[in-house]
Amino acid sequence: MTESLTAFELLLQIDQRCRLLAADLPSQPTRQDSWSGIGFRLGEHWYVAPMGEVSEVLHEPRVTQLPGVKPWVKGVANLRGRLLPIMDLHGFFYGYEPGHEMPALRKQRRILVVEHKDVFAGLMVDEVFGLQHFAQDSLEPVPADDLQGPMSAFVKGRFQREQKWQVFSPFALAQSQGFMNVAL
Repeated sequence: MTESLTAFELLLQIDQRCRLLAADLPSQPTRQDSWSGIGFRLGEHWYVAPMGEVSEVLHEPRVTQLPGVKPWVKGVANLRGRLLPIMDLHGFFYGYEPGHEMPALRKQRRILVVEHKDVFAGLMVDEVFGLQHFAQDSLEPVPADDLQGPMSAFVKGRFQREQKWQVFSPFALAQSQGFMNVAL
């Protein structure tokens, strides 16, 4: 190679060699057959909320209590200048009656922030297990005899692993009349 290349021509040659040797990226269909959500626990039950229905996960913030609200409304917190109502999901669904497990230790509890239409709320759960991935085709309907209790209207299927992960829809909860009725 006796002729001298300009810097630009040399860069073009390097670019062509790199493109020839580059590995292909995974194809789009490979990535689409995975279902992802935020895993959490309420009592002894494991749930997963679809990724698009939880905007963020927070440690339990300091709250200001509100008068004249139901006991499961813990109060409001300041989240970057916005008032975030904090709702205790365990208290909303089960109350704290005898026979139901008491909520988790404070250090394990987390807040799932939901923003849907006009609803901006924090859902307090007993524990969060982070991002969970499942094969899309492993989503199965929940048998009617398994769908009992107060959460049944918000469960949209389940995935099976070491335990059952029920698909819980925060958006469906945010649209329910019972959830929106917070006044005593």
